[in-house]
Amino acid sequence: MKVARLIAIAAAGLLAAGCGSGPNFVKVSGVVTLNGKPYPNAVVSFQPVGSKENPNPGEGSVAITDANGRFELKTRSGQNGAVVGQHRVRIQTNRQQTTGAFDPQTGSPDQGPRVRVQAEPIPVDWYSTEGNHEFTVPAGGTDQANFDIETKKK
Repeated sequence: MKVARLIAIAAAGLLAAGCGSGPNFVKVSGVVTLNGKPYPNAVVSFQPVGSKENPNPGEGSVAITDANGRFELKTRSGQNGAVVGQHRVRIQTNRQQTTGAFDPQTGSPDQGPRVRVQAEPIPVDWYSTEGNHEFTVPAGGTDQANFDIETKKK
């Protein structure tokens, strides 16, 4: 009888431990434009903002925009979406572009893929630690996480 009671208590404890509520991830997508035009190949990063009550709200999410400036967030651990709540947003050009053909048998003229370096057209406040661009991810998720970035006209 005591053994059965101990097993029941242990099972209840394991069930309760498994029912803990972790971060709630929801689908998040949108479009990045630069001066009104879709901006491809931008890295979009959402980092949850902690609070006194919840100092570690969960893992951040990231995406790279397609040719139409569209993105869908995903965590580095593979979870689709982003944590519900307030996020700090950073956007910058993906610098991991390669140009030219690379043949693994013969290599390239410099023995590696060539990397195209370009000036960053996105204003620094969108990707530096000084920027304060934020977005609130709603409980039901959203496909309207849209960011229209404007460069300063001279």
